[in-house]
Amino acid sequence: MQESPQNLLHRVFGHSDFRGPQQAIIEHISDGGDALVLMPTGGGKSLCYQVPALLRDGVGVVVSPLIALMQDQVEALRQVGVRAEFLNSTLDAETASRIERAMLAGELDLLYVAPERLLTSRFLSLLDRARIALFAIDEAHCVSQWGHDFRREYRELTVLHERWPDVPRIALTATADPPTQREIAERLQLDEARWFVSSFDRPNIRYNVVQKDNGKRQLLDFLRTHRDEAGIVYCLSRRKVDQTAETLAGLGFKALPYHAGLDAEVRAANQRRFLREDGVVMVATIAFGMGIDKPDVRFVAHMDLPKSLEGYYQETGRAGRDGEPAEAWLCYGLGDMVLLKQMIEQSEASEERKQLERRKLDQLLGYCESMQCRRQVLLAGFGETYPHACGNCDNCLQPADSWDATQAARKALSCVYRTGQRFGVVHLIEVLRGSESERIRQFGHDKLSTYGIGTDLDVKAWRGVFRQLVAAGLLEVDSEGFGGLRLTDASRAVLTGTQTVILRKELPSKKRERDGSPRTGVPVQSQDLHLFRALRDLRARLAREQNVPAYVIFHDSTLRNIAEKRPESMGELGQVGGIGGAKLERYGSEVLEVIREQG
Repeated sequence: MQESPQNLLHRVFGHSDFRGPQQAIIEHISDGGDALVLMPTGGGKSLCYQVPALLRDGVGVVVSPLIALMQDQVEALRQVGVRAEFLNSTLDAETASRIERAMLAGELDLLYVAPERLLTSRFLSLLDRARIALFAIDEAHCVSQWGHDFRREYRELTVLHERWPDVPRIALTATADPPTQREIAERLQLDEARWFVSSFDRPNIRYNVVQKDNGKRQLLDFLRTHRDEAGIVYCLSRRKVDQTAETLAGLGFKALPYHAGLDAEVRAANQRRFLREDGVVMVATIAFGMGIDKPDVRFVAHMDLPKSLEGYYQETGRAGRDGEPAEAWLCYGLGDMVLLKQMIEQSEASEERKQLERRKLDQLLGYCESMQCRRQVLLAGFGETYPHACGNCDNCLQPADSWDATQAARKALSCVYRTGQRFGVVHLIEVLRGSESERIRQFGHDKLSTYGIGTDLDVKAWRGVFRQLVAAGLLEVDSEGFGGLRLTDASRAVLTGTQTVILRKELPSKKRERDGSPRTGVPVQSQDLHLFRALRDLRARLAREQNVPAYVIFHDSTLRNIAEKRPESMGELGQVGGIGGAKLERYGSEVLEVIREQG
């Protein structure tokens, strides 16, 4: 008689209950059905194919484009006693051959494989000789040509359905808007698949958007409240990554750079440190992060504007995978908008592609400038209606005021027109504020009717006006030139006085105060702190001995639960969430010894 999913969940993974639609998905796949699963990062997607693979006869074949994620997941599965392996380019021929023989002998529960290897005729013929429990296609949004992580090989995964029509398939993603969802189903021939669409909401993440004033100072101010915590800082350029990492390291942060320009060994070493040490800050381009399974990332900071709402959602989703409080902080300014718009226009992409990227960028700008609850705007981009204000974003916690900026907008638009529609915002603000610079006199702009008519607003306020006018489509960036601003057709109504302009007020920069509680990554009661830290020390030693990330042994939340409950026996310890049979047998006695030592 087949074991129940509930019993297997507790016996192997140490969890007493499934979350959300997990049980329905597992039962559907276990019965041989196909599924398309859309679930946010940290929502428990992996269990949706791992449990059915263990319940069904044969090996579960997991298609993943990410070497780091494969290695993480296999290490975590081995910790709970699951026979798991991966096949990718990091293995030598002898090791790969051993794993293939184990698969054919029925000695594997799960095998992770890169799509490029899976599609080789040699590997497909190996699969013909193996007993396959299921196919799981992870990061399924990679099949979308219009998405942000397109992988050409994903288009060829239809071979799985064509060659093994009776083997159930499950496609999973955490990042897909409604058009991408439909494209996944179409491209992977999931016509008969059942869709399981969870809320994309990550309630534990606090969203915060600030207007760039002095980016480096603002970042340091933000990080002051997250010292000794693991996090990611994203920058647009490699040079900025190197500079930011160097600055943070000089101020005592465990900060490391990551971008494609670094030596491959340095990149790999930095990624290993980020995964295996506590409190490391990775400063990176978006080349870093996809597939990073580290659960205790407490913050993701963007020093520059991302390229799309999808990209932003995926990047911020790397924070708080353990469900504990985390923060997504975005610092952006007009210069980011100008640069990204130029990059779109100057790329060699088709006009159709450029049009799509313009729309995606405009959608993100709308999110940044909105005075509505951030969560409502973000989830609307994924076709989801969030019914109320979230209470966990800057717009909810510190609502911005709006103001009638019609006159300021007319001054700004007039200044753009009278200076010839070819100058950037710095020059335009100098004209409006009556600067006596040599450049102003050189162009004769001190003679214009708009010269000096904007002294009622300071430089920061004018930057906000121009930024919001671009975001609203009343000004556009001249991508052919040097990023100068020019009028759009929509600006005519403002200039002629037939349209009012309401903008958000620029909030003054507030110094963030760190509370006095010690940083542990997760909230821990003061009376449990000593034991929690002792358990962390034990975990760190065990991780070093096995050369694995600490979190594959125990999550911080599991250690906190142990510190709170202080179990006195193996039976009591086995009731703590996250401790299955294999971990109890492997680590139970050492954990109980630490508890006794700490009293």
